[in-house]
Amino acid sequence: MNSQIQQKLKTIYQMLFEMATGNLTFRIQGETDNNQLNELISMLNTTAAKMELVISHLDHINPHYTYQGLVQTTIILDKNFMIKSFSKNLPTLLGYKPAKLLELNFHEILAKQSIPLWDTIKAAASTNKTASATVQFIFSTQSQHLVPSHCTVTRLLYSNRIIISTITTILQDILPEASTTLNSTVHHQSDAILVQNVHTYILKNLENPLPSTNELSKMFNVNEFKLKDSFRHFFNTSIYRFYTTERLKKAHLLILQTNIPLKEIAFISGYNDYTNFYKAFKKRFSYSPSDLKRENIEGNNII
Repeated sequence: MNSQIQQKLKTIYQMLFEMATGNLTFRIQGETDNNQLNELISMLNTTAAKMELVISHLDHINPHYTYQGLVQTTIILDKNFMIKSFSKNLPTLLGYKPAKLLELNFHEILAKQSIPLWDTIKAAASTNKTASATVQFIFSTQSQHLVPSHCTVTRLLYSNRIIISTITTILQDILPEASTTLNSTVHHQSDAILVQNVHTYILKNLENPLPSTNELSKMFNVNEFKLKDSFRHFFNTSIYRFYTTERLKKAHLLILQTNIPLKEIAFISGYNDYTNFYKAFKKRFSYSPSDLKRENIEGNNII
């Protein structure tokens, strides 16, 4: 399988995940040399567009399928791939007690569809002291929910230990214990329509500066306080934080799935100054854009 098709398949998986979480604005750009793959991409883009149109006519928003946020975790494995340590977010993410996680082999927290990929990476890590890969695993929580996560798998130099760094988008219905309790303000169907329209507007204009809440309130003909309150009610975050998070997630995805230069990705993601993009990206993900790009290239080379 050539690298172009691999990249497109990654993008298809990401689009399916975006659609499952309520983001129907995601589209796959460009064609490949594979006609069947092009037909699949066209079908997905058409389906997403139709779903977006139909749902907008239903005047409905489902707050249970919106992003709660990105959660970063770290897992340390020994030479037998047993879990030896982890960051504090992992038990909450997977619904396990910490002591139970320390009894498990890494493959035991993976969904069955991710086992073959893990076996490939495990074999490479066993023979290559500098092995590194960036992949998407699907974890299985103790309650059997499936949690897709972007992961970087790295073998430490001068050690048999394996470090797995993950970035996971939490959904409120998957992890209710991680959700913020909704306030008691009454929100009507018209509020849902309003915030859905604002949400869609932001996603379609990530490359542009975000209007102030005052400007947005005038654009959507609503009181500024009501706009901020309703958006936070349905999405558990502020408008500005949502906008910033989505821009960085878009950049993260472009680095993983394209060969676009980093400065151009920064511009596409709405950052005119690369230094500002670099700082925001590193603050959000705890590693730089160049680190992610390098690990992704090295990971694709070993698989």
